Amino acid sequence: MTVEKTAKKQKSSFAQRSITAAIFVATMLACVYFGAASFTIIFAIVTVLGLWELLTIFFSENDWAHKLLGLLLGIVPYAIAVVSNFDWLHFPPENLLWGLLAILFSLFIIELFLQSKQPFQNIALLILAAIYVGLPFALLHAIGFVQGDGYYFGIVMGLMLMTWASDTGAYLVGSQFGKTPFLPRISPKKTWEGTLGGLLGTVLAGWGLSVLLPELPRTDWIVLACIVGVFGPLGDLVESMLKRSYGIKDSSNLLPGHGGVLDRFDAFLFMLPFVAVYLFLIR
Repeated sequence: MTVEKTAKKQKSSFAQRSITAAIFVATMLACVYFGAASFTIIFAIVTVLGLWELLTIFFSENDWAHKLLGLLLGIVPYAIAVVSNFDWLHFPPENLLWGLLAILFSLFIIELFLQSKQPFQNIALLILAAIYVGLPFALLHAIGFVQGDGYYFGIVMGLMLMTWASDTGAYLVGSQFGKTPFLPRISPKKTWEGTLGGLLGTVLAGWGLSVLLPELPRTDWIVLACIVGVFGPLGDLVESMLKRSYGIKDSSNLLPGHGGVLDRFDAFLFMLPFVAVYLFLIR
């Protein structure tokens, strides 16, 4: 391939990534901003897509039984969060919790009849999918209502912006000054310099959000920024470890130039449990 063709290909790839990123960011921010309904719908879609990608990695192409079971199991935590946060549904969330327990123990019965070669491994993978994808997005929905008197977009939007600030800071600093590998066995391109740059970018974003979004005091925004800046990159590495263990490059090709939903939300979903613990403790 000539230098000219290589340059054209790189330029086309960059344009594709930029267009996809712009559409993705605009869609996510708009859905979070315009209210509880759009926020709930967009992250229900993201949860289903993320679960499907992970289950497609775990199970073979024709194993529809386990994929559908995984979707059902994984979406229940999100459904419990939705029911808990919308009083007008008048449906006790405890009923869904009992349903979740019933599904969990039904997995053992289902495996008896599916005649799988590794039934307990299948059960473990189904539960892992629910914990890794379903639970964090359920916690995100709860975070949107953490103030206790309705939906507030500011905290959710702030977490998204800080996650993107972490990625941007890590890329800018790492590409210019990165020399010390962070975990080369998992991700050879990540460096300590880039990681620290990402943390700095996240803290700066948190400080700016404390001025623009008064839902939380400045101290809380800075603490959240530190949580995002530490656990977000670890989430990225965890997904890299997952993909390396299964020998794949991306979780899917849904987002041109960016891979799949899990590739875009790996850092975000991993830091959510830690953010939720902090927010629920201070509230």
